Amino acid sequence: MIIDNDLLSMQQARILAENAFAAQKKLAAFSQEKLDEIVEKIALAVESHVRDLALLSSEETDSGVWQHKLAKNRFVCTTVRDQLRSLRCVGVISEDADNGLMDVGVPMGVIAAACPFTSPVSTTIYKTLIAIKSGNAIVFTPHPQAQRSMKRVLDIMISAAAEAGLPEGCLSYLDTVTKSGSKELMGHPAVSLVMVSGVPGMLEAARSTGKPVIYGGTGNGPAFIERTADIRQAVKDILDSKTFDNGMAPSAEQSIVVDGCVLDNVIGALEEQGAYVMSEPESLALAELFFCPAGQRRKGTVGVPAVTLAKRAGFIVPEGTRVLVARRKYVADADPYSRELLSPVLALYVEDDWMHACEKCIELLLHERNAHTLSIHSGDPEVIRQFALKKPVGRLLVNTPAAFGGMGATTNLFPSMTLGGGSAGRGITADNVSPMNLIYVRKVGHGIRGKHVLGDVSEAIGNTPVPDASAAGKQTEFIESDLMQLLQQVLKEAIDTVR
Repeated sequence: MIIDNDLLSMQQARILAENAFAAQKKLAAFSQEKLDEIVEKIALAVESHVRDLALLSSEETDSGVWQHKLAKNRFVCTTVRDQLRSLRCVGVISEDADNGLMDVGVPMGVIAAACPFTSPVSTTIYKTLIAIKSGNAIVFTPHPQAQRSMKRVLDIMISAAAEAGLPEGCLSYLDTVTKSGSKELMGHPAVSLVMVSGVPGMLEAARSTGKPVIYGGTGNGPAFIERTADIRQAVKDILDSKTFDNGMAPSAEQSIVVDGCVLDNVIGALEEQGAYVMSEPESLALAELFFCPAGQRRKGTVGVPAVTLAKRAGFIVPEGTRVLVARRKYVADADPYSRELLSPVLALYVEDDWMHACEKCIELLLHERNAHTLSIHSGDPEVIRQFALKKPVGRLLVNTPAAFGGMGATTNLFPSMTLGGGSAGRGITADNVSPMNLIYVRKVGHGIRGKHVLGDVSEAIGNTPVPDASAAGKQTEFIESDLMQLLQQVLKEAIDTVR
């Protein structure tokens, strides 16, 4: 028996979307307290499986560090859960009785979600929690390279949610995953919002649906080390961030831009703390590993340790090397180091001062139109302010490891596993995506002033007589008659011209 997986996946997508639409209508009647109860039970159910899920995802994707994936899973089940408790997303979410104002949170409806293979478990948990918290149904299309991991965690959550009273169909996933099925899901009329995280290949399909798209794109983020920075601490932050999960965190640094007058100090700190600054031949040999001639990323290069990458490129680095560093002069389409590598590899650029460094950072951020996250290490408040004002970026992180600061672990940004990339025009938000991005706010305003505040305009409106219907009819007849005469005159002139 021959089975067409594309057709099967498309049919599943239709059924799941329609079921989710019907189930969300029931969910929309739930109070915030009931939604919170379901979220708590889902998080608690997953928490007892986070270690096994981390091992499974590391094994399935053959990338990253399972202990670091475990840390991300725990972060979502504890820190994120704690943060969610304080939010009101549905019903009356704020009220100002003195000014007669009230805000009502309304769920978007059905969300179609795609998650990255770099963080398949933690991102899937996160999207589920924020969707249910805000009264939405959510249907996942698992990443082809992380299907077992995503399906396993979703099965755990679906079971826990059902026991807690979540209507059947509010949380589901495509079992037969194909690109056709994913497109069918995103474009289905029942779907109100599309969330695409770390799956650039699905972005155009998501945008073509005409629906709102939350896009958590690649960061390709530079880190600027300015002359007033604590150099040793800045380098430590960057290396700790870039080695987390072997460089796969979306907000992790992809390059370092150094203020020229402190270059020697930066190089010394890098080498002292386990970075290996490659020669030009070594940099070129390593660059060959990452992308095919057509530009697609080669498999087996994401989340791979630095020592392993060096061996594959044909050169040896000291044992214990944490990060490989390639010195570059220019940002160029032909240079792989200008792109996001999702590995413990950093490009290193040198500029004469912070203003030139500012331009270099902008060039890097715009190179793949993926403006996402930028970090700066500086002790000069004015330089930091200028970077914040001028950079086309979703988030600016100051004196912190970008991988941790971006997700809200070392900063007070909302703790999130989905970082919006809207600053590049590819999504509706550049926020650390939270439940508040999954609702719309209905505004309620009570009348508290009379129309006299409009002055003479109000008086003119109030004194305007009601038009007489018979007079209006006569005016219409006059206009129609006038137009007929004009048309007859134009036709006569046209005929005379022909003759």
